[in-house]
Amino acid sequence: MLQISQLTLPVEHADTDLRPALLKRLGIPDSALRGFSVKQRAIDARRQHVNFSYTLLAEVDQEPRVLKSVAKDTQICSAPDESYLQMPPTREHVVTNRPVIVGTGPCGLFAGLLLARAGRRPILLERGKAAGDRARDVTGFWRRGWDFNPESNVQYGEGGAGTFSDGKLYTQIRDREHRIPWLLKEMVAAGAPEDILIKARPHIGTDRLIKVVRHIREEIISLGGEVRFGSRVSDVVIENKVMRAVVLADGSVIEGAPIIFAIGHSSRDTFEMLHRNGVPFEAKPFSVGVRIEHPQRMVDQMLYGKWAGHARLGSAPYKFVSHCPNGRAAYSFCMCPGGLVVAANSEPGTVVTNGMSSFARDEANANSGFMVDISPKDYGEHHPLAGIEFQREIERAAYRLGGSNYNAPAQLLSDFMAGRASTGQGTVKPSYEPGVIWTDLRECLPEYVIDTIKLAVPEIAKKLPGYHLDDAILTGAETRSSSPARIPRHADSLLCTGIQNFYPAGEGAGYAGGIISAAADGMRVAEAVERSLS
Repeated sequence: MLQISQLTLPVEHADTDLRPALLKRLGIPDSALRGFSVKQRAIDARRQHVNFSYTLLAEVDQEPRVLKSVAKDTQICSAPDESYLQMPPTREHVVTNRPVIVGTGPCGLFAGLLLARAGRRPILLERGKAAGDRARDVTGFWRRGWDFNPESNVQYGEGGAGTFSDGKLYTQIRDREHRIPWLLKEMVAAGAPEDILIKARPHIGTDRLIKVVRHIREEIISLGGEVRFGSRVSDVVIENKVMRAVVLADGSVIEGAPIIFAIGHSSRDTFEMLHRNGVPFEAKPFSVGVRIEHPQRMVDQMLYGKWAGHARLGSAPYKFVSHCPNGRAAYSFCMCPGGLVVAANSEPGTVVTNGMSSFARDEANANSGFMVDISPKDYGEHHPLAGIEFQREIERAAYRLGGSNYNAPAQLLSDFMAGRASTGQGTVKPSYEPGVIWTDLRECLPEYVIDTIKLAVPEIAKKLPGYHLDDAILTGAETRSSSPARIPRHADSLLCTGIQNFYPAGEGAGYAGGIISAAADGMRVAEAVERSLS
């Protein structure tokens, strides 16, 4: 099998154009091509010369001779083996040594799925609600004036924080064990659209993701596992450097061998509880900033030029990094084409913003986190959890600035750059729910964050013309880019350093940064658990 990369075709090509383009690239007659398939399809929009770029897998006659004839083409090679070495198939249910998994985000769900298929009958504990009930709580808070629920919100509940996002299914992690293709196939089997298997930047959207997580949960249960909602872990039992059990808020004790903590980056009370019990933590870098909104039509024009609005391209995404003269970096985070800015707080009396898109990506605005890098020296290295309090201070200030009713502070980009408060919207309508208050974001963000964003805007506009739109909206504050702390673990066993029977995993533990990387880390930990039990 051959792999052919960067085979470029125009936007309006037909599917039938692939075969002749492939034959020309390989320099072979039609009769020598036994068959081919699409491995990946990307949109190449550099310099507004928009094309589709394909990676194909082809089976040909006399493969060694063909490879020799195209040796100068570095984008043609023997197709690598990218099969995932799966855990042993399901066997008889194991009554003893049932793993306990805390959290049902992508990390916890996929760890649970693998262990359930291995016959381990895992017990998954989730402080929040099932995806459907959770969605009702979240949308009620956003749109119907419901009270904020600290146990059922954008951060807590089945599916994790990624359930209310763009549902991005791509990552920059190295995947030597080829877990990612397996993950995408499992998601398709669970109800995700099939095109995620070939898109270079696949996404699923909140509306589709809920169906997928529900399907995974149902399979875990069908294999003898348990998923318990409304089960907040309030304490742990650690004896002689061994984690023996978890204690729920209702006082019940669940012993586990082993125990996986697949908590998210916002499980602050859980971090604090673990730290009190002697679990080691390390402060780590993260980012804070704002959400920035532009009209999606403008972003389409910015990226796709004359092809803007073409049905095959969809809503255009962008990405940027700006290394500023003050030594800091600003970058786009969780960019949501055709999406909404939403309330993403997990604690009362705070305002946190995030972005969300449906599968269709058909809302009027594009939004992205406009983030500035933060290091432990910025928020204090005196305590490994100091980053949590740093985040809280910004979120509480944003809450007060927004009127202390969960409205968010917002500012026009032109006013932000000029250092003056905004008094109302311009041509862009803010999408944040519950609502915004026009003000001056300098009152809730550190000065160096403000300065870095100001330095970055003109540099970004050089590559994304129009990005500095006067009426673009900044909404604060975005503080949950990643976990502010890491739980150290051994590289081989993945056990927590210094504590046996305890596996820190996923985004909250500091080992992932998105749906796919969290799910892959959950798989990695499940594999380590299975090795320890076999």
